[in-house]
Amino acid sequence: MLPMDSLNEAAACLKVMAHPVRLRIVEILMQGDFPVHAIAEMCGVKHNQACEHLRLMQSCGLLKSERRAQSVFYKIASAQLPSLLNCIRQHCSVSEPDNVTAGSIDE
Repeated sequence: MLPMDSLNEAAACLKVMAHPVRLRIVEILMQGDFPVHAIAEMCGVKHNQACEHLRLMQSCGLLKSERRAQSVFYKIASAQLPSLLNCIRQHCSVSEPDNVTAGSIDE
């Protein structure tokens, strides 16, 4: 059995990922590093909303950021993140996600 600390950490990570925009961000970043403005555009959300989603995911250790000239680029930091998305696809019968709506950051 996993120690309770590990379960608490996993639950916190899953809570952060439990949002359609954040799942879409993982899909995008599985293709490579992208700047915030491109991530926002591909997710169909405002720049400030994308920043908040990215900040939450980074604070949980799921993403890393790097400043390049005038832009901040994000990439996947957790090797398990693509596996988590693939697990969701398999077990939720989701092959191609529909377009994500902006929604609230705290949904």
